[in-house]
Amino acid sequence: MRAEIITIGDEILIGQIVDTNSTFLCKALNEIGIEVFQITSVHDERNHILQALEQAASRVSLVLITGGLGPTKDDITKSCFLEFFDDQLVLHEPTKKHVEHLFATYIQKAPSDQNLNQALIPAKAQVLPNVHGTAPGLWMQKEETVYVAMPGVPFEMKHLMNEEVLPRLITHFDRPFIYHKTLMTYGMGESSIADRIDSWAEALPQWVKLAYLPSFGKVRIRLSAAHSDEGLLHQTIDGLMAELKDMLSDIAVGFEGQTSMQEQIAAILTEKGHSLGLVESCTGGRIAQEITALPGASAYFKGGIIPYDTALKTSLLEVDPQEIKTHSTVSLEIAEALALGGQKKLNADYVIATTGIAGPTKGDGRGEVGRVCIAIAGPEGVIKEEYLFGKARERIIQKAVDKALELLLKEISKN
Repeated sequence: MRAEIITIGDEILIGQIVDTNSTFLCKALNEIGIEVFQITSVHDERNHILQALEQAASRVSLVLITGGLGPTKDDITKSCFLEFFDDQLVLHEPTKKHVEHLFATYIQKAPSDQNLNQALIPAKAQVLPNVHGTAPGLWMQKEETVYVAMPGVPFEMKHLMNEEVLPRLITHFDRPFIYHKTLMTYGMGESSIADRIDSWAEALPQWVKLAYLPSFGKVRIRLSAAHSDEGLLHQTIDGLMAELKDMLSDIAVGFEGQTSMQEQIAAILTEKGHSLGLVESCTGGRIAQEITALPGASAYFKGGIIPYDTALKTSLLEVDPQEIKTHSTVSLEIAEALALGGQKKLNADYVIATTGIAGPTKGDGRGEVGRVCIAIAGPEGVIKEEYLFGKARERIIQKAVDKALELLLKEISKN
Protein backbone atom coordinates (compact mmCIF):
# COMPACT_ATOMS: atom_id res chain seq x y z
CA MET A 1 0.00 0.00 0.00
CA ARG A 2 1.76 3.12 -1.26
CA ALA A 3 0.98 6.82 -1.24
CA GLU A 4 2.38 9.94 -2.85
CA ILE A 5 2.28 13.43 -1.40
CA ILE A 6 2.00 16.39 -3.77
CA THR A 7 2.62 19.83 -2.31
CA ILE A 8 1.47 22.74 -4.44
CA GLY A 9 2.88 26.24 -4.09
CA ASP A 10 5.64 28.44 -5.45
CA GLU A 11 6.47 29.43 -1.87
CA ILE A 12 7.89 25.96 -1.23
CA LEU A 13 9.96 25.84 -4.39
CA ILE A 14 11.56 29.25 -3.87
CA GLY A 15 12.42 28.41 -0.27
CA GLN A 16 10.06 30.94 1.27
CA ILE A 17 8.52 28.33 3.58
CA VAL A 18 9.58 24.91 4.85
CA ASP A 19 7.38 21.97 3.89
CA THR A 20 6.41 20.65 7.32
CA ASN A 21 3.15 19.23 5.99
CA SER A 22 4.88 16.31 4.27
CA THR A 23 6.70 15.34 7.46
CA PHE A 24 3.42 15.22 9.36
CA LEU A 25 1.66 13.28 6.60
CA CYS A 26 4.44 10.70 6.31
CA LYS A 27 4.25 9.93 10.02
CA ALA A 28 0.46 9.77 10.02
CA LEU A 29 0.33 7.42 7.02
CA ASN A 30 3.03 5.11 8.36
CA GLU A 31 1.11 4.72 11.60
CA ILE A 32 -1.80 3.18 9.71
CA GLY A 33 0.32 0.97 7.45
CA ILE A 34 0.61 3.15 4.34
CA GLU A 35 4.10 3.66 2.92
CA VAL A 36 4.94 7.01 1.34
CA PHE A 37 6.61 6.19 -1.97
CA GLN A 38 7.29 9.72 -3.21
CA ILE A 39 6.94 13.39 -2.29
CA THR A 40 6.49 15.82 -5.18
CA SER A 41 6.44 19.63 -5.05
CA VAL A 42 4.99 21.54 -7.98
CA HIS A 43 4.49 25.15 -9.03
CA ASP A 44 1.13 26.89 -9.07
CA GLU A 45 0.91 26.09 -12.77
CA ARG A 46 -1.91 24.13 -14.38
CA ASN A 47 0.04 21.80 -16.66
CA HIS A 48 2.55 21.02 -13.93
CA ILE A 49 -0.21 20.11 -11.49
CA LEU A 50 -2.13 18.00 -14.02
CA GLN A 51 1.03 16.16 -15.01
CA ALA A 52 1.82 15.41 -11.37
CA LEU A 53 -1.69 14.05 -10.76
CA GLU A 54 -1.49 11.81 -13.83
CA GLN A 55 1.97 10.46 -13.09
CA ALA A 56 1.17 9.71 -9.47
CA ALA A 57 -1.57 7.29 -10.50
CA SER A 58 1.04 5.09 -12.22
CA ARG A 59 2.96 4.72 -8.95
CA VAL A 60 0.53 4.65 -6.03
CA SER A 61 -3.02 3.97 -4.87
CA LEU A 62 -3.35 7.12 -2.77
CA VAL A 63 -2.40 10.71 -3.57
CA LEU A 64 -2.52 13.42 -0.90
CA ILE A 65 -2.41 17.00 -2.17
CA THR A 66 -1.83 20.05 0.02
CA GLY A 67 -2.08 23.68 -1.03
CA GLY A 68 -3.82 25.70 -3.72
CA LEU A 69 -7.36 25.59 -2.26
CA GLY A 70 -7.54 29.23 -1.16
CA PRO A 71 -9.89 31.88 -2.57
CA THR A 72 -7.34 33.86 -4.61
CA LYS A 73 -6.48 33.53 -8.31
CA ASP A 74 -3.16 31.76 -7.68
CA ASP A 75 -5.00 28.89 -5.96
CA ILE A 76 -5.86 26.60 -8.85
CA THR A 77 -5.96 23.10 -7.35
CA LYS A 78 -9.77 22.95 -7.47
CA SER A 79 -9.93 24.02 -11.11
CA CYS A 80 -7.26 21.45 -11.98
CA PHE A 81 -9.40 18.80 -10.32
CA LEU A 82 -12.29 19.80 -12.59
CA GLU A 83 -10.16 19.19 -15.67
CA PHE A 84 -8.50 16.02 -14.37
CA PHE A 85 -11.78 14.38 -13.30
CA ASP A 86 -13.87 15.88 -16.14
CA ASP A 87 -16.13 17.49 -13.55
CA GLN A 88 -18.06 20.70 -12.86
CA LEU A 89 -18.64 22.89 -9.84
CA VAL A 90 -21.78 22.74 -7.72
CA LEU A 91 -22.76 24.74 -4.66
CA HIS A 92 -22.21 22.89 -1.40
CA GLU A 93 -24.69 24.54 0.94
CA PRO A 94 -23.12 23.37 4.27
CA THR A 95 -19.79 24.89 3.24
CA LYS A 96 -21.48 28.15 2.27
CA LYS A 97 -23.14 28.37 5.68
CA HIS A 98 -19.84 27.57 7.37
CA VAL A 99 -18.01 30.36 5.52
CA GLU A 100 -20.76 32.83 6.45
CA HIS A 101 -20.56 31.71 10.07
CA LEU A 102 -16.78 32.16 10.20
CA PHE A 103 -16.99 35.69 8.80
CA ALA A 104 -19.86 36.69 11.06
CA THR A 105 -18.17 35.31 14.18
CA TYR A 106 -14.51 36.18 13.71
CA ILE A 107 -14.25 38.91 11.07
CA GLN A 108 -17.63 40.54 11.71
CA LYS A 109 -18.40 41.37 8.13
CA ALA A 110 -20.06 39.63 5.21
CA PRO A 111 -17.85 37.35 3.07
CA SER A 112 -17.03 38.51 -0.43
CA ASP A 113 -18.09 36.58 -3.52
CA GLN A 114 -14.54 35.29 -3.72
CA ASN A 115 -14.80 33.89 -0.20
CA LEU A 116 -18.18 32.32 -0.95
CA ASN A 117 -16.69 30.61 -3.99
CA GLN A 118 -15.02 28.26 -1.50
CA ALA A 119 -18.45 26.58 -1.33
CA LEU A 120 -18.29 25.69 -5.05
CA ILE A 121 -17.19 22.06 -5.01
CA PRO A 122 -16.51 19.50 -7.78
CA ALA A 123 -19.71 17.52 -8.17
CA LYS A 124 -17.95 14.14 -7.95
CA ALA A 125 -16.09 15.00 -4.74
CA GLN A 126 -16.82 13.94 -1.20
CA VAL A 127 -16.53 17.05 0.93
CA LEU A 128 -14.32 16.86 4.03
CA PRO A 129 -15.46 19.62 6.41
CA ASN A 130 -12.75 22.07 7.49
CA VAL A 131 -13.94 23.53 10.79
CA HIS A 132 -10.93 25.84 11.06
CA GLY A 133 -10.96 27.43 7.59
CA THR A 134 -13.05 28.23 4.55
CA ALA A 135 -11.57 25.65 2.14
CA PRO A 136 -12.96 22.13 2.65
CA GLY A 137 -10.99 19.03 1.86
CA LEU A 138 -11.90 17.00 -1.23
CA TRP A 139 -11.94 13.20 -1.65
CA MET A 140 -12.10 11.98 -5.26
CA GLN A 141 -11.29 8.76 -7.05
CA LYS A 142 -10.13 7.97 -10.60
CA GLU A 143 -10.07 4.30 -11.48
CA GLU A 144 -8.15 2.65 -8.60
CA THR A 145 -6.43 5.76 -7.26
CA VAL A 146 -7.84 7.94 -4.47
CA TYR A 147 -6.98 11.66 -4.51
CA VAL A 148 -7.40 13.77 -1.38
CA ALA A 149 -6.89 17.54 -1.52
CA MET A 150 -6.38 19.54 1.68
CA PRO A 151 -5.50 23.17 2.46
CA GLY A 152 -1.82 24.00 2.78
CA VAL A 153 -2.26 25.79 6.12
CA PRO A 154 -0.66 23.28 8.53
CA PHE A 155 -3.19 23.70 11.36
CA GLU A 156 -6.14 23.18 9.02
CA MET A 157 -4.46 20.30 7.18
CA LYS A 158 -3.59 18.43 10.39
CA HIS A 159 -7.12 18.65 11.73
CA LEU A 160 -8.57 17.44 8.43
CA MET A 161 -6.08 14.60 8.26
CA ASN A 162 -6.76 13.41 11.80
CA GLU A 163 -10.51 13.86 11.88
CA GLU A 164 -11.63 13.21 8.31
CA VAL A 165 -8.97 11.59 6.14
CA LEU A 166 -7.36 8.95 8.34
CA PRO A 167 -10.66 7.33 9.40
CA ARG A 168 -11.69 7.06 5.74
CA LEU A 169 -8.33 5.61 4.71
CA ILE A 170 -8.53 2.97 7.41
CA THR A 171 -11.89 1.70 6.15
CA HIS A 172 -11.18 2.16 2.42
CA PHE A 173 -7.85 0.33 2.05
CA ASP A 174 -6.53 -3.05 3.12
CA ARG A 175 -3.22 -2.22 4.74
CA PRO A 176 -0.31 -4.14 6.25
CA PHE A 177 1.09 -3.11 9.61
CA ILE A 178 4.22 -0.90 9.51
CA TYR A 179 6.54 -0.61 12.49
CA HIS A 180 9.62 1.57 12.95
CA LYS A 181 11.85 1.57 15.99
CA THR A 182 14.90 3.81 16.37
CA LEU A 183 17.81 3.49 18.79
CA MET A 184 19.65 6.71 19.66
CA THR A 185 23.42 6.58 20.12
CA TYR A 186 26.02 9.23 20.95
CA GLY A 187 29.79 9.34 20.73
CA MET A 188 30.57 6.97 17.84
CA GLY A 189 30.47 7.52 14.08
CA GLU A 190 28.23 5.74 11.60
CA SER A 191 30.97 3.66 9.96
CA SER A 192 32.40 2.53 13.31
CA ILE A 193 28.97 1.40 14.46
CA ALA A 194 28.39 -0.40 11.16
CA ASP A 195 31.68 -2.28 11.54
CA ARG A 196 30.80 -3.21 15.09
CA ILE A 197 27.38 -4.71 14.30
CA ASP A 198 28.18 -6.03 10.82
CA SER A 199 27.60 -9.73 11.52
CA TRP A 200 24.35 -8.97 13.36
CA ALA A 201 23.12 -6.78 10.50
CA GLU A 202 23.92 -9.47 7.92
CA ALA A 203 21.70 -11.93 9.82
CA LEU A 204 18.60 -9.69 9.84
CA PRO A 205 15.46 -11.13 8.20
CA GLN A 206 15.12 -9.96 4.60
CA TRP A 207 11.84 -8.20 5.35
CA VAL A 208 13.49 -6.00 8.00
CA LYS A 209 15.24 -2.81 6.84
CA LEU A 210 18.21 -1.27 8.68
CA ALA A 211 19.02 2.43 8.34
CA TYR A 212 21.61 4.75 9.87
CA LEU A 213 20.67 8.41 10.47
CA PRO A 214 23.81 10.34 11.48
CA SER A 215 23.90 13.98 12.58
CA PHE A 216 26.17 16.16 14.74
CA GLY A 217 27.94 13.49 16.81
CA LYS A 218 24.95 11.22 17.19
CA VAL A 219 23.64 8.33 15.12
CA ARG A 220 20.08 7.05 15.11
CA ILE A 221 19.73 3.42 14.03
CA ARG A 222 16.31 2.49 12.69
CA LEU A 223 14.72 -0.89 12.03
CA SER A 224 11.63 -0.84 9.80
CA ALA A 225 9.33 -3.57 8.57
CA ALA A 226 5.84 -4.25 7.25
CA HIS A 227 3.87 -7.41 7.93
CA SER A 228 0.29 -8.66 7.95
CA ASP A 229 0.75 -10.10 11.46
CA GLU A 230 1.05 -7.18 13.86
CA GLY A 231 2.04 -9.34 16.82
CA LEU A 232 4.85 -11.05 14.92
CA LEU A 233 5.99 -7.69 13.53
CA HIS A 234 6.35 -6.04 16.94
CA GLN A 235 7.84 -9.13 18.55
CA THR A 236 10.50 -9.39 15.86
CA ILE A 237 11.50 -5.70 15.80
CA ASP A 238 11.43 -5.33 19.58
CA GLY A 239 13.56 -8.45 20.00
CA LEU A 240 16.11 -7.28 17.44
CA MET A 241 16.27 -3.84 19.00
CA ALA A 242 16.88 -5.35 22.43
CA GLU A 243 19.83 -7.25 20.97
CA LEU A 244 21.14 -4.09 19.30
CA LYS A 245 20.86 -2.02 22.47
CA ASP A 246 22.83 -4.65 24.40
CA MET A 247 25.53 -4.69 21.72
CA LEU A 248 25.82 -0.88 21.86
CA SER A 249 25.18 -0.42 25.57
CA ASP A 250 28.13 1.95 25.98
CA ILE A 251 26.77 4.47 23.44
CA ALA A 252 23.00 3.78 23.43
CA VAL A 253 20.84 6.31 25.27
CA GLY A 254 17.34 5.04 24.54
CA PHE A 255 14.71 4.76 21.86
CA GLU A 256 13.38 7.69 19.86
CA GLY A 257 9.90 8.68 20.93
CA GLN A 258 10.23 6.84 24.23
CA THR A 259 13.06 8.55 26.07
CA SER A 260 15.56 11.15 24.95
CA MET A 261 18.94 11.93 26.47
CA GLN A 262 17.48 15.10 27.97
CA GLU A 263 14.61 13.13 29.53
CA GLN A 264 17.03 10.63 31.05
CA ILE A 265 19.10 13.47 32.50
CA ALA A 266 15.96 15.03 33.96
CA ALA A 267 14.81 11.73 35.48
CA ILE A 268 18.18 10.97 37.12
CA LEU A 269 18.70 14.47 38.52
CA THR A 270 15.17 14.54 39.89
CA GLU A 271 15.45 11.09 41.42
CA LYS A 272 18.76 11.90 43.12
CA GLY A 273 17.72 15.40 44.14
CA HIS A 274 20.67 16.97 42.33
CA SER A 275 20.74 20.32 40.58
CA LEU A 276 22.29 21.47 37.31
CA GLY A 277 23.83 24.73 36.15
CA LEU A 278 25.48 25.80 32.90
CA VAL A 279 28.35 28.04 31.87
CA GLU A 280 28.14 28.27 28.09
CA SER A 281 30.79 30.22 26.29
CA CYS A 282 30.95 28.67 22.83
CA THR A 283 27.47 27.07 22.92
CA GLY A 284 25.77 30.39 23.70
CA GLY A 285 22.77 29.04 25.62
CA ARG A 286 22.01 26.10 23.34
CA ILE A 287 22.38 23.55 26.15
CA ALA A 288 20.00 25.59 28.32
CA GLN A 289 17.51 25.55 25.46
CA GLU A 290 17.70 21.75 25.29
CA ILE A 291 17.27 21.40 29.06
CA THR A 292 14.39 23.85 29.43
CA ALA A 293 12.50 22.42 26.46
CA LEU A 294 11.23 19.77 28.86
CA PRO A 295 8.40 20.71 31.22
CA GLY A 296 9.35 20.59 34.88
CA ALA A 297 13.00 21.54 34.33
CA SER A 298 12.79 24.01 37.23
CA ALA A 299 12.88 21.03 39.60
CA TYR A 300 16.59 20.54 38.92
CA PHE A 301 17.87 23.32 36.63
CA LYS A 302 19.32 26.34 38.46
CA GLY A 303 20.17 28.48 35.42
CA GLY A 304 22.94 29.36 33.05
CA ILE A 305 25.66 31.92 32.47
CA ILE A 306 26.91 32.87 28.99
CA PRO A 307 30.31 34.52 29.58
CA TYR A 308 31.22 35.36 25.99
CA ASP A 309 33.41 38.28 27.01
CA THR A 310 36.76 37.29 28.52
CA ALA A 311 36.47 39.98 31.19
CA LEU A 312 33.21 38.43 32.37
CA LYS A 313 34.96 35.12 32.90
CA THR A 314 37.26 36.78 35.40
CA SER A 315 34.87 39.24 37.06
CA LEU A 316 31.78 37.05 37.38
CA LEU A 317 33.21 33.53 37.53
CA GLU A 318 36.49 34.44 39.25
CA VAL A 319 38.73 32.80 36.66
CA ASP A 320 42.36 33.78 37.29
CA PRO A 321 43.50 36.20 34.53
CA GLN A 322 46.96 34.68 34.70
CA GLU A 323 45.48 31.25 33.91
CA ILE A 324 43.78 32.72 30.83
CA LYS A 325 47.03 34.37 29.77
CA THR A 326 48.92 31.10 30.24
CA HIS A 327 46.45 28.68 28.67
CA SER A 328 44.09 30.94 26.59
CA THR A 329 40.32 31.02 27.00
CA VAL A 330 39.93 27.79 25.04
CA SER A 331 41.68 25.17 27.13
CA LEU A 332 40.89 22.35 29.52
CA GLU A 333 42.24 24.46 32.37
CA ILE A 334 39.84 27.33 31.69
CA ALA A 335 36.92 24.96 31.05
CA GLU A 336 37.54 23.50 34.51
CA ALA A 337 37.81 26.96 36.06
CA LEU A 338 34.53 28.01 34.42
CA ALA A 339 32.77 24.89 35.69
CA LEU A 340 34.01 25.41 39.25
CA GLY A 341 33.20 29.11 39.12
CA GLY A 342 29.71 28.31 37.87
CA GLN A 343 29.25 25.68 40.58
CA LYS A 344 30.01 28.31 43.21
CA LYS A 345 28.01 31.12 41.60
CA LEU A 346 24.94 29.02 40.76
CA ASN A 347 25.10 26.79 43.84
CA ALA A 348 24.48 23.72 41.68
CA ASP A 349 25.57 20.12 42.22
CA TYR A 350 26.63 19.72 38.59
CA VAL A 351 27.78 22.44 36.21
CA ILE A 352 28.64 21.98 32.54
CA ALA A 353 31.11 24.49 31.10
CA THR A 354 31.88 24.85 27.40
CA THR A 355 34.55 26.95 25.74
CA GLY A 356 35.71 26.69 22.15
CA ILE A 357 36.50 28.22 18.79
CA ALA A 358 33.35 27.96 16.70
CA GLY A 359 34.77 30.20 13.96
CA PRO A 360 35.08 31.54 11.45
CA THR A 361 37.78 33.51 13.34
CA LYS A 362 39.71 32.34 16.38
CA GLY A 363 39.02 35.28 18.68
CA ASP A 364 41.25 35.12 21.74
CA GLY A 365 41.44 31.33 21.78
CA ARG A 366 44.44 29.25 20.78
CA GLY A 367 44.34 26.31 18.42
CA GLU A 368 42.32 25.71 15.30
CA VAL A 369 38.69 26.40 14.53
CA GLY A 370 36.59 23.54 15.84
CA ARG A 371 38.51 23.09 19.09
CA VAL A 372 36.08 22.71 22.00
CA CYS A 373 36.80 22.03 25.67
CA ILE A 374 34.05 20.74 27.96
CA ALA A 375 34.24 20.37 31.72
CA ILE A 376 31.69 19.05 34.20
CA ALA A 377 32.07 19.92 37.87
CA GLY A 378 30.24 17.55 40.17
CA PRO A 379 30.16 16.42 43.81
CA GLU A 380 33.12 14.11 43.19
CA GLY A 381 35.33 16.48 41.22
CA VAL A 382 35.75 17.65 37.64
CA ILE A 383 35.90 15.71 34.38
CA LYS A 384 37.11 17.49 31.26
CA GLU A 385 37.51 16.58 27.62
CA GLU A 386 38.87 18.29 24.49
CA TYR A 387 37.52 17.78 20.95
CA LEU A 388 37.96 18.87 17.36
CA PHE A 389 34.55 19.25 15.71
CA GLY A 390 35.45 20.33 12.17
CA LYS A 391 35.28 23.75 10.54
CA ALA A 392 31.56 24.54 10.13
CA ARG A 393 30.30 26.85 12.87
CA GLU A 394 26.80 25.40 13.24
CA ARG A 395 28.09 21.83 13.31
CA ILE A 396 30.74 22.72 15.90
CA ILE A 397 28.16 24.26 18.22
CA GLN A 398 25.62 21.45 17.87
CA LYS A 399 28.27 18.75 18.33
CA ALA A 400 29.44 20.54 21.47
CA VAL A 401 25.88 20.60 22.83
CA ASP A 402 25.36 16.89 22.13
CA LYS A 403 28.73 15.90 23.56
CA ALA A 404 28.18 17.96 26.72
CA LEU A 405 24.83 16.28 27.36
CA GLU A 406 26.33 12.87 26.63
CA LEU A 407 29.14 13.45 29.15
CA LEU A 408 26.68 14.71 31.75
CA LEU A 409 24.43 11.68 31.34
CA LYS A 410 27.35 9.32 31.82
CA GLU A 411 28.60 11.25 34.85
CA ILE A 412 25.27 11.41 36.71
CA SER A 413 24.52 7.76 35.87
CA LYS A 414 27.49 6.56 37.95
CA ASN A 415 26.82 4.75 41.21
